[in-house]
Amino acid sequence: MANLRWLRTAVVFALGGAGVSCSTTREPPNLDPLKGQIRTYVESGEYQRDIAAVAGRARTWIEQRVAKRAPGERLAVVFDLDETLFLNWPYLRRNDFGYVEAVWQAWIEAAEAPPSEPVREVYRAAVRSGVVAIFITGRFESQRAATERNLRAINCSEYAALICKPDGESRKSADIKTQARRQLQESGWTLIANIGDQQSDLVGGFAERTFKLPAPFYLTE
Repeated sequence: MANLRWLRTAVVFALGGAGVSCSTTREPPNLDPLKGQIRTYVESGEYQRDIAAVAGRARTWIEQRVAKRAPGERLAVVFDLDETLFLNWPYLRRNDFGYVEAVWQAWIEAAEAPPSEPVREVYRAAVRSGVVAIFITGRFESQRAATERNLRAINCSEYAALICKPDGESRKSADIKTQARRQLQESGWTLIANIGDQQSDLVGGFAERTFKLPAPFYLTE
């Protein structure tokens, strides 16, 4: 019996010790391999293929919707800019996906962001069909002039509005963009499509269809 009591005590102690050793926090994935996966995703062409698939669906919808246009309807397509119409991959790659405000500002001022070609084709198709483009961006009002230069540089300067975030604005991007779309609708625009890479570009309604592009680089709420 004494031996049995000793055995029970030993088992309880061993299980208790095992419980302590197994209660460590699970280590998240290492950052460097994740960055490598993103580089491969972009540089292999897969990123652009995924964008093209979404852009193709958007173009098809716009064509279908324009064919059903009612007399007097003011149709518009809403585009986000960064990682939607603009690609900031040169900046992201050069800075190892980091964000330094002064460096990001210098990149915006340079107005050298290349276009996402599949999304630019959506823009061109919309304009050709008589649908206006409206840009709603998370860039600040103080960055408007540089953003306009970049739009001209990629030949996307035909649009009804460029809506920037007020300087010093602290509200979430989703709330700001939803309010902007609401005001556009109230002013008489029918927003037939809303295209962006972040969920915050698309949530909140006030668009007939939304088209979500891949967003592997960062998250904006």
